Amino acid sequence: MAELHVGDVVTAKKFGPFEHDFGGELEKVYENSALVLIDDYNDGDSMTVSEMNRRAVVKKDAIKVIKAAPVPEPAEDDDDPDQDNA
Repeated sequence: MAELHVGDVVTAKKFGPFEHDFGGELEKVYENSALVLIDDYNDGDSMTVSEMNRRAVVKKDAIKVIKAAPVPEPAEDDDDPDQDNA
């Protein structure tokens, strides 16, 4: 399974009230799941998507990344405690 990051564009397998698979963008990544902002769905699921406020928490193993978001480089720490401040 690929690493998930906020901003990734993904597809998710149908579950619970959904009748079809859906897609969207990751808003938050948890330990075993992720919050998907749903923007690509079948018309048959429009009521479900509306009731869920266009968001769904999905298990990581039910998510496939279509387009990875750029991962920012870690910031360098200017306040290094091991460095002498003479």
